[in-house]
Amino acid sequence: MITLKLSEIQQACGGELYGGKDADITNITTDSRKAVKGSLFAAIKGERTDGHNYIEAATRLGAAAVLCEKKPQNTEISYILTGSTLKALQDIAAYMLNKKNIIRVGIGGSVGKTSTKEAVASVLEQKFSVLKTKGNYNNNLGVPLTIFNLEEENEAAVIEMGIDDFNQMDELASIVRPNICVLTNIGDCHLENLGDRNGVLKAKTEMFNYLNEGDSIVLNGDDEHLSTVKCVKGISPVFFGLKPENDFYADGISDLGLNGTVCDIHTPDGVFNVHVPKPGIHMVYNALAATAVGRILNLSFEEIKSGIEEQENVSGRFNIINENGIRIIDDCYNANPMSMKASLEVLDKADTRKVAVLGDMGELGENEEKLHEEVGEKAAALNIDLLITIGSLSKMTAQAAMKNPKLKVVMFDDMEDFKAEAPKLIKKGDTVLVKASHFMKFDLIVNFLRETELDN
Repeated sequence: MITLKLSEIQQACGGELYGGKDADITNITTDSRKAVKGSLFAAIKGERTDGHNYIEAATRLGAAAVLCEKKPQNTEISYILTGSTLKALQDIAAYMLNKKNIIRVGIGGSVGKTSTKEAVASVLEQKFSVLKTKGNYNNNLGVPLTIFNLEEENEAAVIEMGIDDFNQMDELASIVRPNICVLTNIGDCHLENLGDRNGVLKAKTEMFNYLNEGDSIVLNGDDEHLSTVKCVKGISPVFFGLKPENDFYADGISDLGLNGTVCDIHTPDGVFNVHVPKPGIHMVYNALAATAVGRILNLSFEEIKSGIEEQENVSGRFNIINENGIRIIDDCYNANPMSMKASLEVLDKADTRKVAVLGDMGELGENEEKLHEEVGEKAAALNIDLLITIGSLSKMTAQAAMKNPKLKVVMFDDMEDFKAEAPKLIKKGDTVLVKASHFMKFDLIVNFLRETELDN
Protein backbone atom coordinates (compact mmCIF):
# COMPACT_ATOMS: atom_id res chain seq x y z
CA MET A 1 0.00 0.00 0.00
CA ILE A 2 1.15 3.55 -0.67
CA THR A 3 1.93 5.30 2.61
CA LEU A 4 -0.63 7.79 3.91
CA LYS A 5 -0.51 10.04 6.97
CA LEU A 6 -3.22 9.31 9.54
CA SER A 7 -4.22 12.97 9.33
CA GLU A 8 -4.48 12.60 5.54
CA ILE A 9 -6.81 9.63 5.97
CA GLN A 10 -8.92 11.60 8.43
CA GLN A 11 -9.36 14.39 5.88
CA ALA A 12 -10.16 11.90 3.11
CA CYS A 13 -13.00 10.26 5.04
CA GLY A 14 -14.24 13.31 6.95
CA GLY A 15 -13.95 11.66 10.37
CA GLU A 16 -12.68 13.12 13.65
CA LEU A 17 -9.12 12.24 14.70
CA TYR A 18 -8.55 11.63 18.41
CA GLY A 19 -5.35 10.89 20.28
CA GLY A 20 -3.37 13.77 18.88
CA LYS A 21 -0.76 11.48 17.40
CA ASP A 22 -0.15 11.43 13.64
CA ALA A 23 1.37 8.33 12.07
CA ASP A 24 2.41 6.79 8.77
CA ILE A 25 -0.19 4.21 7.69
CA THR A 26 1.21 1.49 5.45
CA ASN A 27 -1.63 -1.01 5.70
CA ILE A 28 -5.41 -0.90 6.12
CA THR A 29 -7.20 -4.05 7.29
CA THR A 30 -10.61 -5.13 8.57
CA ASP A 31 -9.12 -8.34 10.02
CA SER A 32 -7.57 -7.79 13.44
CA ARG A 33 -5.41 -10.89 12.93
CA LYS A 34 -3.67 -9.17 10.03
CA ALA A 35 -2.84 -5.99 11.93
CA VAL A 36 0.87 -5.16 11.95
CA LYS A 37 3.04 -2.18 12.75
CA GLY A 38 1.77 0.71 10.64
CA SER A 39 -1.73 -0.74 10.23
CA LEU A 40 -5.00 1.13 10.40
CA PHE A 41 -7.53 -1.35 11.77
CA ALA A 42 -11.03 -0.63 10.44
CA ALA A 43 -13.70 -1.88 12.84
CA ILE A 44 -16.78 -2.90 10.87
CA LYS A 45 -20.00 -4.09 12.46
CA GLY A 46 -21.19 -7.01 10.33
CA GLU A 47 -24.04 -9.48 10.47
CA ARG A 48 -22.03 -12.09 12.38
CA THR A 49 -19.43 -10.14 14.29
CA ASP A 50 -18.53 -6.61 15.36
CA GLY A 51 -15.02 -5.47 14.57
CA HIS A 52 -15.12 -3.10 17.51
CA ASN A 53 -14.73 -6.15 19.76
CA TYR A 54 -11.29 -6.80 18.25
CA ILE A 55 -9.70 -3.37 18.62
CA GLU A 56 -7.61 -4.46 21.60
CA ALA A 57 -6.39 -7.52 19.68
CA ALA A 58 -5.36 -5.35 16.71
CA THR A 59 -3.59 -2.98 19.08
CA ARG A 60 -1.60 -5.81 20.66
CA LEU A 61 -0.39 -6.85 17.19
CA GLY A 62 0.94 -3.34 16.51
CA ALA A 63 -1.87 -1.41 14.82
CA ALA A 64 -0.98 2.28 14.69
CA ALA A 65 -4.57 3.53 14.76
CA VAL A 66 -8.22 2.54 14.49
CA LEU A 67 -11.05 3.62 12.21
CA CYS A 68 -14.27 3.10 14.14
CA GLU A 69 -17.85 4.19 14.85
CA LYS A 70 -17.50 4.37 18.66
CA LYS A 71 -14.69 5.26 21.04
CA PRO A 72 -12.30 2.35 21.68
CA GLN A 73 -12.26 0.97 25.22
CA ASN A 74 -9.22 -0.01 27.28
CA THR A 75 -6.66 1.40 24.86
CA GLU A 76 -4.87 4.69 24.29
CA ILE A 77 -4.49 4.17 20.56
CA SER A 78 -5.20 7.03 18.12
CA TYR A 79 -8.51 6.65 16.35
CA ILE A 80 -10.67 8.22 13.68
CA LEU A 81 -14.33 8.36 14.63
CA THR A 82 -16.80 8.14 11.76
CA GLY A 83 -20.51 7.61 11.26
CA SER A 84 -19.89 4.62 8.99
CA THR A 85 -16.62 2.71 8.86
CA LEU A 86 -17.62 1.17 5.53
CA LYS A 87 -18.35 4.55 3.93
CA ALA A 88 -15.09 5.89 5.35
CA LEU A 89 -13.15 3.04 3.74
CA GLN A 90 -14.82 3.79 0.42
CA ASP A 91 -13.87 7.47 0.68
CA ILE A 92 -10.27 6.59 1.55
CA ALA A 93 -10.06 4.22 -1.42
CA ALA A 94 -11.42 6.86 -3.79
CA TYR A 95 -8.87 9.34 -2.41
CA MET A 96 -6.01 6.89 -3.00
CA LEU A 97 -6.98 6.32 -6.64
CA ASN A 98 -7.31 10.05 -7.26
CA LYS A 99 -3.98 10.70 -5.55
CA LYS A 100 -2.25 8.26 -7.92
CA ASN A 101 -4.24 9.33 -11.00
CA ILE A 102 -3.73 5.96 -12.69
CA ILE A 103 -5.55 4.15 -15.51
CA ARG A 104 -8.72 2.62 -14.04
CA VAL A 105 -10.52 -0.24 -15.80
CA GLY A 106 -13.84 -1.37 -14.33
CA ILE A 107 -15.07 -4.89 -15.17
CA GLY A 108 -18.75 -5.77 -14.75
CA GLY A 109 -21.39 -8.10 -16.19
CA SER A 110 -23.49 -11.12 -15.31
CA VAL A 111 -21.00 -13.83 -16.27
CA GLY A 112 -17.26 -13.89 -16.83
CA LYS A 113 -16.21 -10.87 -14.78
CA THR A 114 -13.29 -12.62 -13.11
CA SER A 115 -11.96 -14.36 -16.22
CA THR A 116 -12.29 -11.12 -18.20
CA LYS A 117 -10.53 -9.23 -15.42
CA GLU A 118 -7.70 -11.76 -15.56
CA ALA A 119 -7.44 -11.46 -19.36
CA VAL A 120 -7.43 -7.65 -19.29
CA ALA A 121 -4.89 -7.52 -16.45
CA SER A 122 -2.62 -10.04 -18.19
CA VAL A 123 -2.65 -7.93 -21.35
CA LEU A 124 -2.00 -4.65 -19.53
CA GLU A 125 0.82 -6.24 -17.53
CA GLN A 126 2.78 -6.43 -20.79
CA LYS A 127 3.21 -2.65 -20.62
CA PHE A 128 2.14 -1.41 -17.17
CA SER A 129 2.49 -2.25 -13.50
CA VAL A 130 -1.05 -3.43 -12.71
CA LEU A 131 -3.15 -3.70 -9.57
CA LYS A 132 -6.00 -6.19 -10.01
CA THR A 133 -8.82 -7.57 -7.91
CA LYS A 134 -7.86 -10.74 -6.08
CA GLY A 135 -10.29 -13.42 -4.95
CA ASN A 136 -13.90 -12.30 -4.55
CA TYR A 137 -13.12 -8.74 -3.47
CA ASN A 138 -15.60 -7.11 -5.85
CA ASN A 139 -18.34 -5.63 -3.63
CA ASN A 140 -18.70 -2.42 -1.62
CA LEU A 141 -16.09 -3.60 0.90
CA GLY A 142 -13.97 -5.76 -1.39
CA VAL A 143 -13.34 -2.96 -3.88
CA PRO A 144 -11.83 -0.62 -1.23
CA LEU A 145 -9.76 -3.50 0.18
CA THR A 146 -8.47 -4.17 -3.33
CA ILE A 147 -7.53 -0.52 -3.78
CA PHE A 148 -5.65 -0.52 -0.47
CA ASN A 149 -3.12 -2.84 -2.15
CA LEU A 150 -2.15 0.01 -4.47
CA GLU A 151 1.63 0.52 -4.66
CA GLU A 152 3.66 3.50 -5.83
CA GLU A 153 4.79 1.68 -8.97
CA ASN A 154 1.26 0.80 -10.13
CA GLU A 155 0.22 2.51 -13.35
CA ALA A 156 -3.14 0.80 -13.93
CA ALA A 157 -5.88 -0.79 -11.84
CA VAL A 158 -8.22 -3.48 -13.18
CA ILE A 159 -11.13 -3.63 -10.75
CA GLU A 160 -13.89 -6.23 -10.82
CA MET A 161 -17.25 -4.76 -9.77
CA GLY A 162 -19.97 -7.15 -8.59
CA ILE A 163 -23.53 -6.23 -7.58
CA ASP A 164 -26.87 -7.84 -6.78
CA ASP A 165 -29.18 -4.81 -6.53
CA PHE A 166 -29.86 -1.36 -7.93
CA ASN A 167 -27.63 1.58 -6.90
CA GLN A 168 -24.77 -0.73 -5.89
CA MET A 169 -22.88 -0.25 -9.16
CA ASP A 170 -23.27 3.51 -8.78
CA GLU A 171 -21.69 3.20 -5.33
CA LEU A 172 -18.76 1.20 -6.70
CA ALA A 173 -18.33 3.50 -9.69
CA SER A 174 -18.19 6.51 -7.39
CA ILE A 175 -15.15 4.89 -5.74
CA VAL A 176 -13.35 3.56 -8.80
CA ARG A 177 -14.46 6.17 -11.35
CA PRO A 178 -13.29 3.90 -14.17
CA ASN A 179 -12.06 5.62 -17.31
CA ILE A 180 -12.56 2.37 -19.22
CA CYS A 181 -15.83 0.52 -18.48
CA VAL A 182 -16.10 -3.12 -19.62
CA LEU A 183 -19.37 -5.09 -19.49
CA THR A 184 -19.26 -8.76 -20.45
CA ASN A 185 -22.96 -9.63 -20.84
CA ILE A 186 -26.44 -9.35 -19.35
CA GLY A 187 -27.84 -12.62 -17.99
CA ASP A 188 -30.30 -14.18 -15.56
CA CYS A 189 -28.61 -13.38 -12.27
CA HIS A 190 -29.73 -11.65 -9.06
CA LEU A 191 -33.28 -11.63 -10.42
CA GLU A 192 -34.65 -11.61 -6.86
CA ASN A 193 -33.72 -7.92 -6.73
CA LEU A 194 -33.33 -6.90 -10.38
CA GLY A 195 -36.49 -8.53 -11.76
CA ASP A 196 -35.47 -9.37 -15.33
CA ARG A 197 -32.67 -8.76 -17.81
CA ASN A 198 -33.81 -5.21 -18.44
CA GLY A 199 -33.33 -4.60 -14.73
CA VAL A 200 -29.90 -6.24 -14.88
CA LEU A 201 -28.95 -3.93 -17.77
CA LYS A 202 -30.11 -0.87 -15.87
CA ALA A 203 -28.15 -1.88 -12.77
CA LYS A 204 -24.93 -2.83 -14.58
CA THR A 205 -24.84 0.35 -16.69
CA GLU A 206 -24.77 2.48 -13.55
CA MET A 207 -21.03 1.97 -14.08
CA PHE A 208 -21.20 4.77 -16.66
CA ASN A 209 -22.40 7.40 -14.17
CA TYR A 210 -18.96 8.89 -13.53
CA LEU A 211 -17.48 8.83 -17.02
CA ASN A 212 -15.78 11.93 -18.38
CA GLU A 213 -14.86 13.17 -21.83
CA GLY A 214 -12.14 10.99 -23.31
CA ASP A 215 -13.14 7.89 -21.34
CA SER A 216 -14.14 4.62 -23.03
CA ILE A 217 -16.90 2.00 -22.92
CA VAL A 218 -16.23 -1.59 -24.05
CA LEU A 219 -19.29 -3.82 -24.53
CA ASN A 220 -20.18 -7.28 -25.80
CA GLY A 221 -21.86 -6.43 -29.10
CA ASP A 222 -23.29 -9.95 -29.44
CA ASP A 223 -25.36 -9.46 -26.27
CA GLU A 224 -28.90 -8.45 -27.22
CA HIS A 225 -29.15 -5.98 -24.35
CA LEU A 226 -25.67 -4.42 -24.38
CA SER A 227 -25.88 -3.96 -28.16
CA THR A 228 -28.71 -1.46 -27.57
CA VAL A 229 -26.35 0.96 -25.79
CA LYS A 230 -25.56 3.66 -28.34
CA CYS A 231 -24.01 6.76 -26.81
CA VAL A 232 -23.33 7.70 -23.19
CA LYS A 233 -22.26 11.24 -22.27
CA GLY A 234 -21.03 11.70 -25.83
CA ILE A 235 -19.01 8.46 -25.68
CA SER A 236 -19.73 5.88 -28.38
CA PRO A 237 -19.16 2.32 -27.11
CA VAL A 238 -16.56 0.01 -28.61
CA PHE A 239 -18.14 -3.39 -29.31
CA PHE A 240 -16.56 -6.85 -29.32
CA GLY A 241 -17.92 -10.28 -30.25
CA LEU A 242 -17.98 -12.95 -32.91
CA LYS A 243 -20.13 -11.01 -35.34
CA PRO A 244 -18.04 -9.15 -37.94
CA GLU A 245 -20.02 -5.93 -37.46
CA ASN A 246 -18.32 -5.51 -34.06
CA ASP A 247 -15.28 -3.24 -33.78
CA PHE A 248 -13.28 -6.20 -32.45
CA TYR A 249 -14.27 -9.69 -33.61
CA ALA A 250 -12.86 -13.20 -33.93
CA ASP A 251 -13.03 -15.69 -36.78
CA GLY A 252 -10.95 -18.58 -38.09
CA ILE A 253 -11.80 -20.29 -34.79
CA SER A 254 -10.16 -23.68 -34.22
CA ASP A 255 -11.39 -25.57 -31.16
CA LEU A 256 -8.61 -27.45 -29.33
CA GLY A 257 -10.97 -29.00 -26.79
CA LEU A 258 -9.79 -28.54 -23.22
CA ASN A 259 -6.52 -27.07 -24.55
CA GLY A 260 -8.29 -23.87 -25.57
CA THR A 261 -8.93 -22.16 -28.87
CA VAL A 262 -6.91 -20.68 -31.71
CA CYS A 263 -8.49 -17.77 -33.58
CA ASP A 264 -7.86 -14.62 -35.58
CA ILE A 265 -8.74 -11.40 -33.77
CA HIS A 266 -9.71 -8.51 -36.01
CA THR A 267 -9.33 -4.91 -34.86
CA PRO A 268 -10.07 -1.60 -36.62
CA ASP A 269 -6.39 -1.39 -37.61
CA GLY A 270 -5.24 -4.96 -38.14
CA VAL A 271 -5.56 -8.66 -37.35
CA PHE A 272 -3.49 -11.16 -35.38
CA ASN A 273 -3.64 -14.87 -34.59
CA VAL A 274 -3.70 -16.01 -30.96
CA HIS A 275 -4.01 -19.13 -28.82
CA VAL A 276 -6.56 -18.59 -26.06
CA PRO A 277 -5.29 -21.13 -23.50
CA LYS A 278 -8.55 -21.75 -21.65
CA PRO A 279 -11.36 -23.76 -23.29
CA GLY A 280 -14.75 -22.42 -24.28
CA ILE A 281 -16.00 -19.78 -26.66
CA HIS A 282 -16.63 -17.48 -23.69
CA MET A 283 -12.86 -17.30 -23.22
CA VAL A 284 -12.57 -15.96 -26.77
CA TYR A 285 -14.95 -13.18 -25.74
CA ASN A 286 -12.66 -12.41 -22.79
CA ALA A 287 -9.69 -12.20 -25.16
CA LEU A 288 -11.64 -9.82 -27.40
CA ALA A 289 -12.49 -7.56 -24.45
CA ALA A 290 -8.84 -7.55 -23.39
CA THR A 291 -7.79 -6.73 -26.96
CA ALA A 292 -10.17 -3.77 -27.07
CA VAL A 293 -8.83 -2.40 -23.79
CA GLY A 294 -5.26 -2.99 -24.94
CA ARG A 295 -5.74 -1.09 -28.19
CA ILE A 296 -7.47 1.79 -26.39
CA LEU A 297 -4.30 2.05 -24.31
CA ASN A 298 -2.03 1.75 -27.38
CA LEU A 299 -0.58 -1.69 -26.72
CA SER A 300 0.90 -3.44 -29.74
CA PHE A 301 -0.56 -6.62 -31.22
CA GLU A 302 2.51 -8.49 -29.93
CA GLU A 303 1.90 -7.26 -26.38
CA ILE A 304 -1.80 -8.15 -26.51
CA LYS A 305 -1.09 -11.60 -27.95
CA SER A 306 1.46 -12.32 -25.21
CA GLY A 307 -0.96 -11.18 -22.51
CA ILE A 308 -3.77 -13.40 -23.76
CA GLU A 309 -1.52 -16.45 -24.05
CA GLU A 310 0.08 -15.98 -20.60
CA GLN A 311 -3.06 -15.85 -18.45
CA GLU A 312 -2.81 -17.49 -15.04
CA ASN A 313 -5.25 -20.05 -13.63
CA VAL A 314 -7.54 -18.91 -10.81
CA SER A 315 -8.90 -21.36 -8.25
CA GLY A 316 -12.63 -21.94 -8.63
CA ARG A 317 -12.72 -20.11 -11.96
CA PHE A 318 -12.47 -22.73 -14.68
CA ASN A 319 -9.24 -24.08 -13.29
CA ILE A 320 -8.32 -27.47 -14.79
CA ILE A 321 -6.69 -29.82 -12.27
CA ASN A 322 -5.12 -33.14 -13.29
CA GLU A 323 -4.88 -35.09 -10.06
CA ASN A 324 -5.84 -38.40 -8.44
CA GLY A 325 -6.26 -40.05 -11.83
CA ILE A 326 -9.02 -37.67 -12.96
CA ARG A 327 -9.27 -34.28 -14.63
CA ILE A 328 -11.28 -31.81 -12.54
CA ILE A 329 -12.77 -28.66 -14.05
CA ASP A 330 -12.90 -26.51 -10.93
CA ASP A 331 -15.54 -23.89 -11.74
CA CYS A 332 -17.15 -23.93 -8.33
CA TYR A 333 -16.81 -20.30 -7.25
CA ASN A 334 -20.26 -19.26 -8.48
CA ALA A 335 -22.98 -20.10 -10.97
CA ASN A 336 -26.00 -18.82 -12.83
CA PRO A 337 -27.90 -20.35 -15.76
CA MET A 338 -25.71 -18.75 -18.42
CA SER A 339 -22.42 -19.83 -16.85
CA MET A 340 -23.76 -23.32 -16.08
CA LYS A 341 -24.63 -23.89 -19.73
CA ALA A 342 -21.29 -22.52 -20.92
CA SER A 343 -19.39 -24.82 -18.56
CA LEU A 344 -21.40 -27.84 -19.69
CA GLU A 345 -20.48 -27.01 -23.30
CA VAL A 346 -16.81 -27.03 -22.36
CA LEU A 347 -17.15 -30.33 -20.50
CA ASP A 348 -18.68 -31.74 -23.68
CA LYS A 349 -15.33 -31.15 -25.44
CA ALA A 350 -13.50 -33.66 -23.23
CA ASP A 351 -12.14 -36.77 -24.91
CA THR A 352 -12.86 -38.94 -21.84
CA ARG A 353 -15.96 -40.00 -19.94
CA LYS A 354 -17.72 -36.77 -18.96
CA VAL A 355 -19.17 -36.18 -15.50
CA ALA A 356 -20.97 -33.04 -14.31
CA VAL A 357 -21.39 -32.44 -10.57
CA LEU A 358 -23.85 -29.56 -10.32
CA GLY A 359 -25.45 -27.81 -7.35
CA ASP A 360 -28.08 -25.20 -6.64
CA MET A 361 -27.97 -21.69 -8.10
CA GLY A 362 -29.06 -18.83 -5.85
CA GLU A 363 -30.80 -15.46 -6.24
CA LEU A 364 -32.87 -16.43 -9.29
CA GLY A 365 -36.21 -15.17 -8.03
CA GLU A 366 -39.61 -16.63 -8.80
CA ASN A 367 -38.39 -18.47 -11.92
CA GLU A 368 -35.67 -20.42 -10.10
CA GLU A 369 -37.20 -23.85 -10.76
CA LYS A 370 -37.61 -23.19 -14.48
CA LEU A 371 -34.05 -21.87 -14.75
CA HIS A 372 -32.70 -25.00 -13.06
CA GLU A 373 -34.74 -27.09 -15.50
CA GLU A 374 -33.15 -25.25 -18.43
CA VAL A 375 -29.70 -26.30 -17.21
CA GLY A 376 -30.89 -29.90 -17.14
CA GLU A 377 -32.25 -29.59 -20.66
CA LYS A 378 -28.86 -28.30 -21.77
CA ALA A 379 -27.12 -31.27 -20.17
CA ALA A 380 -29.55 -33.62 -21.90
CA ALA A 381 -28.73 -32.09 -25.28
CA LEU A 382 -24.99 -32.75 -24.93
CA ASN A 383 -22.90 -35.92 -24.94
CA ILE A 384 -22.38 -36.05 -21.19
CA ASP A 385 -22.15 -39.48 -19.57
CA LEU A 386 -23.09 -38.81 -15.95
CA LEU A 387 -24.92 -35.93 -14.28
CA ILE A 388 -24.76 -35.73 -10.49
CA THR A 389 -26.85 -33.09 -8.75
CA ILE A 390 -26.69 -31.98 -5.13
CA GLY A 391 -29.37 -29.86 -3.47
CA SER A 392 -33.12 -29.35 -3.55
CA LEU A 393 -33.32 -26.99 -6.52
CA SER A 394 -30.90 -29.10 -8.53
CA LYS A 395 -33.46 -31.92 -8.48
CA MET A 396 -35.23 -29.84 -11.15
CA THR A 397 -32.01 -29.95 -13.19
CA ALA A 398 -31.79 -33.71 -12.78
CA GLN A 399 -35.41 -34.36 -13.67
CA ALA A 400 -35.16 -32.27 -16.84
CA ALA A 401 -31.95 -34.06 -17.84
CA MET A 402 -33.68 -37.43 -17.60
CA LYS A 403 -35.36 -36.65 -20.92
CA ASN A 404 -32.19 -38.06 -22.45
CA PRO A 405 -32.27 -41.81 -21.66
CA LYS A 406 -28.58 -42.17 -22.54
CA LEU A 407 -27.56 -39.75 -19.77
CA LYS A 408 -27.16 -41.37 -16.37
CA VAL A 409 -28.53 -39.06 -13.67
CA VAL A 410 -27.96 -39.36 -9.90
CA MET A 411 -29.49 -37.00 -7.33
CA PHE A 412 -28.26 -36.29 -3.79
CA ASP A 413 -29.86 -34.18 -1.07
CA ASP A 414 -26.57 -32.99 0.39
CA MET A 415 -22.81 -33.15 0.06
CA GLU A 416 -22.28 -35.89 2.65
CA ASP A 417 -24.56 -38.25 0.76
CA PHE A 418 -22.60 -37.49 -2.41
CA LYS A 419 -19.24 -38.15 -0.73
CA ALA A 420 -20.41 -41.55 0.44
CA GLU A 421 -21.23 -42.67 -3.10
CA ALA A 422 -18.77 -40.64 -5.21
CA PRO A 423 -15.92 -43.23 -5.20
CA LYS A 424 -18.28 -45.70 -6.86
CA LEU A 425 -19.65 -43.22 -9.40
CA ILE A 426 -16.51 -41.41 -10.59
CA LYS A 427 -13.87 -43.44 -12.40
CA LYS A 428 -10.18 -43.02 -13.06
CA GLY A 429 -9.71 -41.14 -16.31
CA ASP A 430 -12.96 -39.15 -15.99
CA THR A 431 -13.25 -35.44 -16.68
CA VAL A 432 -15.38 -33.96 -13.88
CA LEU A 433 -17.00 -30.51 -13.93
CA VAL A 434 -17.76 -29.14 -10.45
CA LYS A 435 -20.06 -26.12 -10.42
CA ALA A 436 -22.66 -24.43 -8.17
CA SER A 437 -23.37 -21.11 -6.53
CA HIS A 438 -20.85 -20.06 -3.89
CA PHE A 439 -23.13 -20.79 -0.92
CA MET A 440 -23.07 -24.50 -1.83
CA LYS A 441 -19.35 -24.63 -0.87
CA PHE A 442 -18.42 -26.91 -3.77
CA ASP A 443 -14.74 -26.13 -3.21
CA LEU A 444 -15.04 -28.88 -0.60
CA ILE A 445 -16.04 -31.26 -3.38
CA VAL A 446 -13.02 -30.25 -5.45
CA ASN A 447 -10.75 -31.00 -2.48
CA PHE A 448 -12.58 -34.29 -1.85
CA LEU A 449 -12.07 -35.43 -5.43
CA ARG A 450 -8.39 -34.52 -5.31
CA GLU A 451 -7.77 -36.57 -2.17
CA THR A 452 -10.21 -39.50 -2.11
CA GLU A 453 -9.29 -42.89 -3.50
CA LEU A 454 -11.72 -43.96 -6.20
CA ASP A 455 -13.01 -47.53 -6.36
CA ASN A 456 -12.16 -47.92 -10.04
